[in-house]
Amino acid sequence: MKPFEEREKMYQITAKEILNPTVVKMEILAPAVAKKALPGQFIILRVDEKGERIPLTVAGYDRQKGTVDIIFQVVGATTMCLSHKEAGDSIQDFVGPLGVPTRTEGLKKVAVVGGGVGCAIAYPVAKELHDQGCEVHSIIGFRSRELLILEQEFRACSERLIVMSDDGSCGEKGLVTDALRALLEAGEQYDEVIAIGPLVMMKFVCALTREYGVKTVVSMNPIMVDGTGMCGGCRLTVGGKTKFACVDGPDFDGHEVDFDEALQRAAQYRDFEHHAYEETCNLFKRAEG
Repeated sequence: MKPFEEREKMYQITAKEILNPTVVKMEILAPAVAKKALPGQFIILRVDEKGERIPLTVAGYDRQKGTVDIIFQVVGATTMCLSHKEAGDSIQDFVGPLGVPTRTEGLKKVAVVGGGVGCAIAYPVAKELHDQGCEVHSIIGFRSRELLILEQEFRACSERLIVMSDDGSCGEKGLVTDALRALLEAGEQYDEVIAIGPLVMMKFVCALTREYGVKTVVSMNPIMVDGTGMCGGCRLTVGGKTKFACVDGPDFDGHEVDFDEALQRAAQYRDFEHHAYEETCNLFKRAEG
């Protein structure tokens, strides 16, 4: 095993960018991960030796520089701790790439639908499709302009980009499903729809595409501990069978996912996560005060 000093250098934060009030982008020096990473895969990290393990999707990579991009929303104790790290700092563990890459080969025309911070997962998929010559129509949705991320990045890899916001402060007012329905009703035909975002959003995208008989792939991000399929925390019901997001996914046929079960399981830890987040916030406030 490498000495801690060497591992610390390996997982150095080489760049940090605040994308909006709750979303942060970091570039991590991790050559072994960067060498193998593909769109749709994820890593599991620990901020420090006492920290919990959390999964984060690979938001980009540079094989020559040996860096991997991660984009995360500050919603819990661990992401709060991670957000306080700066360029030049290091994190304890950065394991991956894990999961099955998103299938992009052979697709000629795809609608990529991203919601909120899920756009960080959708963007590398859209870019990979574009780079392979696929016609990409991207729909990205946010609650308001303040939370908008990656607009220019999506614009650069999309033949058509539609921005939606709940309050109409950016793009068009409405939901991503409104924009997708308008495209389908206008006669657009897609080989596939790829939807990535909150569970509720993906559920309703799938309900819509089922009406039109369009294959739809979703990226699932349930509670996850080890990332190897042994803990069972990330289990889902897909097509009436138990699947594990970490090894069978994270991509699944959205028309076969039991979203109601997934929503119920996701809610089980909400109070615990909020309590841990509040405790961590108070620790940082006392330290800064």
